[in-house]
Amino acid sequence: MEILIPLIISGSSLVMISSLSLRNSMAGGNPYSAPLRQFQFLGMGLTLMMLCFAWPSQSVRKNSGKLFALAFFLLVITAIPGIGIKVGGARRWLNLFVIRFQPLELALFAVPIFMADRLTDEDSQTSRGDFHSFVRPTLTVVLMMGVPLMLQPNLGGTLIVTAICFVMHIERRGWKYPMWGVVAGFALVAVLILVAPYRLRRFNAFWDPWEDPMGKGFQIIQGLVAFANGSLTGVGIGKGLQEEIYLPESDTDYIFPAIGEEFGLVGTMFLLMLYALWTWRVYYIYRDAKTPFTRSLALGLTASVIFPMFVNVAGVTKLMPLSGIPMPFLSAGGSSMMFMWAKIGLLMSIKTENRQEQ
Repeated sequence: MEILIPLIISGSSLVMISSLSLRNSMAGGNPYSAPLRQFQFLGMGLTLMMLCFAWPSQSVRKNSGKLFALAFFLLVITAIPGIGIKVGGARRWLNLFVIRFQPLELALFAVPIFMADRLTDEDSQTSRGDFHSFVRPTLTVVLMMGVPLMLQPNLGGTLIVTAICFVMHIERRGWKYPMWGVVAGFALVAVLILVAPYRLRRFNAFWDPWEDPMGKGFQIIQGLVAFANGSLTGVGIGKGLQEEIYLPESDTDYIFPAIGEEFGLVGTMFLLMLYALWTWRVYYIYRDAKTPFTRSLALGLTASVIFPMFVNVAGVTKLMPLSGIPMPFLSAGGSSMMFMWAKIGLLMSIKTENRQEQ
């Protein structure tokens, strides 16, 4: 089930991207290019999953620092003009040969591994309750990853990394200092919104998109209209009007509203049920983990899948401002698909080790 459910979601991605790409044939484009590219990304993701499945947890832990350093380095160089690719006003991408690569996805893979190692090493257990144990590693990792992410800028990615680190810290060392961190984090986010004009405009668009329906509020409104058009059972595959004309980024950030229009509330609730079922199944991997490292790692990897899902769904349903975070296993793109499947491989490796110990 831990593999089958992501496969079903990834299959749904192929179906939806194929439906959206039918418009290309009407404009003289190749209607098969987008789904074939996504199928290639899925194949690369499954290959990476098998490699991670064969990666023993002790070896994973041994290389956690190198993986974290690589993720940090790639995040830093995205801010360098000429190296980082600027898309939509933000430098979040790197050109790697034939594909564009988003270092955030590597960071969301590396951070749970590094945090699990640092939180469960022998030295950390002696300072479990003091402020120093919160600064190292949790606050340090948040700042190291948050600074280059904010330089891109990528507030949504920063919040997800922070949430993963805090959840892992709370599981190992308790609530005391992370709660102060949450309060300080909300205050910092408020300041960042107020001092950055584009963030303030985005927040205003979230708060009242109908104030500027043809400008900043356009995407939010069209996403809500897509859900409304879909009603209970949807308008049918390939028949969505919103994604054909009005809905921007309907295969990436806004693929969930596109599914809502074509498959209705039934389709969207089915997908959310799959994510919930997957989380329930992975909980048993976390519960049965035989070492503190694998237990903490299972929690962090699960959080790195579920938190982006919540951020994406909340953004397109107007529960929080838009962040540009893709839907796990569903949105078009290679970076997210490959590293999501890499996380599945590590989780299955932990599950296998659990069974061998039993």
